[in-house]
Amino acid sequence: MFHPKKERTLLIIKPDAVKRGLAGEIISRLERRGLKIIALRMFLATKGQIDNHYPKDEQWIRRLGEKTLKNYQEYNIDAKKELGTDDALEIGKIVRSWLIDFLTSGPMVKMVIEGIHAINMVRKIAGPTMPAQADMGTIRGDFSVDDSTAANKDKRSVRNLVHASETPEEAKHEIEFWLVPDEIFDYKRAEDDVM
Repeated sequence: MFHPKKERTLLIIKPDAVKRGLAGEIISRLERRGLKIIALRMFLATKGQIDNHYPKDEQWIRRLGEKTLKNYQEYNIDAKKELGTDDALEIGKIVRSWLIDFLTSGPMVKMVIEGIHAINMVRKIAGPTMPAQADMGTIRGDFSVDDSTAANKDKRSVRNLVHASETPEEAKHEIEFWLVPDEIFDYKRAEDDVM
C-alpha cells in the first residue's frame, strides 16, 4: 500500500538558476524542509525533449495564455497591442515556444524529490509561477522579480528559476519522461524516523 512519505515529484532547476549559482540553495531548501532527493542530474535538454515535456493539449496551452492575460489585466496592458492578439490560445502558443527556447538555452538540473505531500510541498517552496507574485521566503520570491509583462515585452519566457510538477499524474509522467529507474535511489535519511 502507498505511504504518503513515498510521494514523488519532479523539480527542474532552470538555466537562469543554474547560471546564477542557485542550485545548491534550492536543493538545501528542499532538504531542510525534510524532503529527500532521490535522483539528481545536470543535463542539457533538446528542443524535442522540452516540446514533449510540456503538454500540447489545447486546454493546457490556453491556460498558459490565460495566465498571461490575467497578468496584463492586472497592470492595465493591452494584450492585443502588445502581442498582436488577445486570444488566450494564441498567446499560450507564443509563450510555449518561448519556454522551449529558454529551457534549451543552458544546462539544467533535474531531480526527483520524495516525501509527505512532496508535490504540494515543493510547489509551496517554489512559490507561484510568476515570481513578482511570489512571497518572500519562496525560491521565486527570494531570487526573481520577473513576470509575464516584462517577459512578453522582451519576447521571452518568464525567468522563474524552477519547474515543479503540479499533480500526481504530471509528476508520474515527468519522472518517467526525464529519468530511468536506475537513476532513482531508495535510501533512509536520518530524519526519516522522527519526521
